[in-house]
Amino acid sequence: MTAVLPSPSTSQEIPAMSHPLQPFLNDATVVLAAPTQAWSAASGAMTEPIHGVYHSDTRVLRGLGLEVGGAAPETVSQSSHGSSDTVFTALVRSIDDRTADPRVRLDARRTVTPGGFAEELRLTSALGHEIVTEVRLTLAADFAPMQIVKAGLAGSGLDGAPDARAALDPVTAVERGDAVLLASGTSTARLDAPGAAIAVAEGEGTDPAARVTLTWPLVVPAHGSATLSWRLALEDSAAVVTGASGTAEWADARVDAGDSRLAHWNRRALHDLAALRMETSRAPGEPFLAAGAPWFFTLFGRDSLWAARLLLPLGTELAASTLRVLAGLQGERTVGETAEQPGKIMHELRPGQLTMPGEDITLPPLYYGTVDATALWIVLLAEARRWGLPDDEVRPLLPNLKRALEWMRDHGDSDGDGFLEYADTTGHGLANQGWKDSGDSVQWRDGRLAEGPIALCEVQGYAYQAARDGAELLDAFGEPDGDEWRAWATALADRFRASFWIERDGGRYPAIALDAAKRPVDTLTSNIGHLLGTGILNADEAADVARLLVDERLDSGFGLRTMATDSAGFWPLSYHGGSVWAHDTAIAVQGLAREGFRAEAAELGRGLLRAAESFGYRMPELHSGDSAAVTAVPAPYPAACRPQAWSAAAAVAVAVAATDARPAPDRTTLLVAPLADAALGHVTLDGLRVAGRAFRVVATPDAATATPLA
Repeated sequence: MTAVLPSPSTSQEIPAMSHPLQPFLNDATVVLAAPTQAWSAASGAMTEPIHGVYHSDTRVLRGLGLEVGGAAPETVSQSSHGSSDTVFTALVRSIDDRTADPRVRLDARRTVTPGGFAEELRLTSALGHEIVTEVRLTLAADFAPMQIVKAGLAGSGLDGAPDARAALDPVTAVERGDAVLLASGTSTARLDAPGAAIAVAEGEGTDPAARVTLTWPLVVPAHGSATLSWRLALEDSAAVVTGASGTAEWADARVDAGDSRLAHWNRRALHDLAALRMETSRAPGEPFLAAGAPWFFTLFGRDSLWAARLLLPLGTELAASTLRVLAGLQGERTVGETAEQPGKIMHELRPGQLTMPGEDITLPPLYYGTVDATALWIVLLAEARRWGLPDDEVRPLLPNLKRALEWMRDHGDSDGDGFLEYADTTGHGLANQGWKDSGDSVQWRDGRLAEGPIALCEVQGYAYQAARDGAELLDAFGEPDGDEWRAWATALADRFRASFWIERDGGRYPAIALDAAKRPVDTLTSNIGHLLGTGILNADEAADVARLLVDERLDSGFGLRTMATDSAGFWPLSYHGGSVWAHDTAIAVQGLAREGFRAEAAELGRGLLRAAESFGYRMPELHSGDSAAVTAVPAPYPAACRPQAWSAAAAVAVAVAATDARPAPDRTTLLVAPLADAALGHVTLDGLRVAGRAFRVVATPDAATATPLA
């Protein structure tokens, strides 16, 4: 189909937009407690494609509309109390008097718990007479699978019928007193609305959504208030993840700083991280962090490992449980369809096969298509021990450690060239299997896509560190083969030095990858920042990388661009080709600090603070790579997840890097240093832990101390 648009001098035929569009998230409000989340407008209404109440991998409600006295209230503000509790405040002028001052207000408090959604509606009046009115809430329940919503194939709001291609299961709705039982497939929802009159209409034709109307008569006394409530109890018998038990180990952690942005960012991040805690159904009591809302509310090997690693200064409990959960799913045999291999750490866990419409991607419920999670698992185990993870918790994981090391040597290097590489052999898996996993993420400088198998630069750094760290662990527990793995790492570093470095424009840098022909792919990217701190670089090479990370081609002033501006494929809103990812920058900040480049680390950290402020201190998955020299705020990437676990954990990493806090070799105390960024004034970190012992770190540009807390 085409649309013809005339102009004064000519007419031009322009193709009409006919394909489905992924929903935008940047203007939506989210209230969450994994595995449940509620997305809405700033008013609390649910009208747009992303809006709804989700549980597990299903959107249960897609539409929510509220009327008081026959009209929608007019929203004036919203206030969040943590990540799971938000109050929407509105004025109700349909039942107010005619004076200029608003005298009737509605406060709708929305609370999300794992498997629960509740609202309390409080109507308050300053009028001198009572108000007799009616409150009407209209809901639409469609139980749409997450991937259908993401693909833009499911309807939205109260009346929008979904695209026929969505092929949603029918929804049943049964009234039981003050409740309605909603169900579709393996998902159920019990809707309780005390005191409401209930009307139910099941879906018809192409739209399977059930409509539920709740009506309450309400009397608000003069100079008084009246309250009503409703709630949902959500279940999915096929779910593979549940909400985590207990409280987050960082519940008492606090960050204070002369630059208040650092404190605000960390406060928001720690709330979000607590709301992202999950467990698998097969390993209760073993929390990990879900990758991000809304699309990735499950276990992801790489994401969950990186988030736990960035949070190690706040305790080792999350790291330990994440390691154990992933060890329980470690590959045992070679299965081409799932990319499983002996010793390999998994990529993604879902309740069923995941099909991404329009992307030619179909993934099995347990998918192993990641090249870096196995090395990252080893590194997290070693670093958790340095931060005080007891040997009694490390020892049971030694068999998994050995199998992970063997995977790097025997399977990760598929063609025997001495580098870890990946290639999708199914034709419907992920084409790219590093952290930049979009189809166009590995490009030549002239914009051509690199052909696989692909050996990513940062993966070689991870592997080098994993081999060295693995050898250290084997030695510590009296196990053999430590020297063998150190020799393997040394040989890898030599090969890396000979194969990856590019000389161009009077400088040198590591290629993003080697392609199938073992040619260094010459694009300058943020991947090089992940090499710092791994040990694979010598001092001169680390200095070259540090210098490039603060070069204006990569440093946007709001964080590191994923691709340099002088690349043909650069675009500031490209998912991996010019955008900024907070965790990517935080990893570089952490690496710079470890290598002694604290001024460069401070510069990149300041960029993230600018970005965090512009996003209300809830850092999204990614944002634009626009330059701070030309814009006051970066543009949002409108489909970015938020909160995202590693983006939130980046706040902690930046705060800790500012003080250079790290565990002492004896694992009993902290080593700290004065601030490299005088603009921060001071930084106080409460709740950093070594071997379970809490510390207060206080750093200024002139001094730094670490004091045990009682």
